[in-house]
Amino acid sequence: MRRLVYYIASSVDGFIADSEGKTDAFAQSPEYLAELADRFPDTFPAHVRTPLGIGGPNRQFDTVLMGRHTYEPALQSGITSPYPHLEQYVFSRRLAPTAEQNLHIVADDPVATVRGLKARPGPLDLWLCGGGHLAAQLLPELDELIVKLNPVVLGSGIPLFSGVASVPLTLVEQQALHGGVALLRYLRAQH
Repeated sequence: MRRLVYYIASSVDGFIADSEGKTDAFAQSPEYLAELADRFPDTFPAHVRTPLGIGGPNRQFDTVLMGRHTYEPALQSGITSPYPHLEQYVFSRRLAPTAEQNLHIVADDPVATVRGLKARPGPLDLWLCGGGHLAAQLLPELDELIVKLNPVVLGSGIPLFSGVASVPLTLVEQQALHGGVALLRYLRAQH
C-alpha cells in the first residue's frame, strides 16, 4: 500500500510559514537546494527543475496533496500546475474545478480521498506538501513526517499541524544539511 508522507520545512518553534504565509526566513542557499534536489527531486516545482538540473522519472512520489493556501501563491504567479510531473490534488471548497491536466480541485473529505489514493496500485508515495490545517485533517492517515528544521524562530505563523491531539512518532533519521538545517525523519509510532 502507498504511504502518505508529510515533507515540509519548519522553524524550530513549529511554524511552516510566517504570519503572512511567507517562507523567506528558511534556508535557500544553492548548496542546500542541491542537497534536497539530490534526495527529494520530485518535490521541486516545474519552474525550478530545469535550472537545478532535475529531470528523469519520479523516484519517491507520484502524487502531491496541498491545501488552497499552499497552492494559491503559484496560482497568483500565473502557475496553474506547479507540479505537472505529479498527480496534483488541491483541497478547497472555494476554488473552481479546472481543466488543467494532472490537477484536481477536491471539495470532498480529504481523509476519504487519501484513503482512496493509498489503495491505488503503485510503487510511489503520496506527498503532503502543506498546509498545517490539511495536515491536521490527514493526521489519521499520516505514515511518515520529514521535517526540514530551519534554525530560525518565527514566533508566530502557520503551524506544522493546526489544532491536533498528541500523536506519538519515532525518530528514524537525522541529518545535518547546509545552512544549519536538520533533516528529521519520523515514522508513526507503532502501538
